[in-house]
Amino acid sequence: MSFQEKRNIVSLMATLLIFSIYCTYVFQKYQEGSFQTSNDFSFWGAFILILIPVSIVAKIIIHIVFSIVNTIATKEKEPLITDELDRLIALKSTRNSHYVFIIGFLLSMIPLVMEQPPYMMFIILISSGLLSEMVGIITQLYLYRRGI
Repeated sequence: MSFQEKRNIVSLMATLLIFSIYCTYVFQKYQEGSFQTSNDFSFWGAFILILIPVSIVAKIIIHIVFSIVNTIATKEKEPLITDELDRLIALKSTRNSHYVFIIGFLLSMIPLVMEQPPYMMFIILISSGLLSEMVGIITQLYLYRRGI
């Protein structure tokens, strides 16, 4: 298995782990009444704005640990040069990821049109963000395995 495939598998697991732990933590706090819920928009805005830096910092730490462990275990360093294949795979995975997010964004507008509560829109929007990231990673895994 190539380094890129290992990195993508770690990234996929990290994404799922971070998102599930953060959601569990926030919703437990929500159930306890630790959050001011007088304004739904304020709660969901805080949820998203805190999720982004938490996710970024956790992924950086996980990738550093992965790189160290992989180097120790396999004596193989991370490739510093990206070739045309790596760039093409990254572009295709980004394209697929953006398509999924745009579809999710459009679907998240439906509850607003149907006069549903605002939390429905935010749940669909956050879910489409998670799904789009997973699609991007899985696309990279598929293209590295299969080739272009």
